Amino acid sequence: MTSPSLRAQRGPLPLSLDQDPPAVNLVCGECSAVNRVPESKLLDQPVCGRCKSPLLQRSPVDLNENNFAKFISRTELPVLVDFWAPWCGPCRMMAPAFAEAAAKLSPRVLLAKLDTDAAPRTASQFAISGIPTVILFRSGSEVARQSGVLNARQIAEFVGLS
Repeated sequence: MTSPSLRAQRGPLPLSLDQDPPAVNLVCGECSAVNRVPESKLLDQPVCGRCKSPLLQRSPVDLNENNFAKFISRTELPVLVDFWAPWCGPCRMMAPAFAEAAAKLSPRVLLAKLDTDAAPRTASQFAISGIPTVILFRSGSEVARQSGVLNARQIAEFVGLS
């Protein structure tokens, strides 16, 4: 057992043995594994425990019918999803700004894209009637939406990080 004088020299213990550091769940965009990452490690380029892919990409994550629900509901950081289609001119115009915003906003907000032509069920579930439409999710719930082309600054303003 450590003597009181030695403990005083070392300083207080950072955490009790039964207390975990604050952490967040991040869903891997490649394999959909849920990873628990300490908040203090979010800037250290964490990788998936299963497939070793980066968990916090500096580019938008591609979502589809199979991984959308799990990614949105289990990721504990805010997620901004761009609902788009390859034939949509305004969507293609916004793509570089969305990628720029993904690089600037990570790890505070994750940006993802969903091709509405390839994922019509999910697009219908969120009543997507015009594209591009961005929806901000927190804890699996929609908190805000915006239709139309946005530049990188407007995307940051939309998520509250301008």
